[in-house]
Amino acid sequence: MARFAKGNPGKQKGSGCKVTRSAKEAIALAAEGLGGTDRLIAWVKEDALNERVFWGNIYPKLLPLQVSGDPQNPLSVVHKIERLIIDTKA
Repeated sequence: MARFAKGNPGKQKGSGCKVTRSAKEAIALAAEGLGGTDRLIAWVKEDALNERVFWGNIYPKLLPLQVSGDPQNPLSVVHKIERLIIDTKA
């Protein structure tokens, strides 16, 4: 039987990779060893650029990746294509 044939879906949905899980655990332990939350707050307050990095790069990683709307009021996406003709002789 093929590894991912019908009836053999492979890994269970939502089960993560052991390497990824280990890496996340190692990073969390390192963060705690470096001062944890208190140190992160102090770092952000040290410089305006640090605060920019926090809000622009670090914090968004906590936000959900999927955007969903209300089923009664669904999100709509409008695609608009414009053609701009430039007269180079004018």
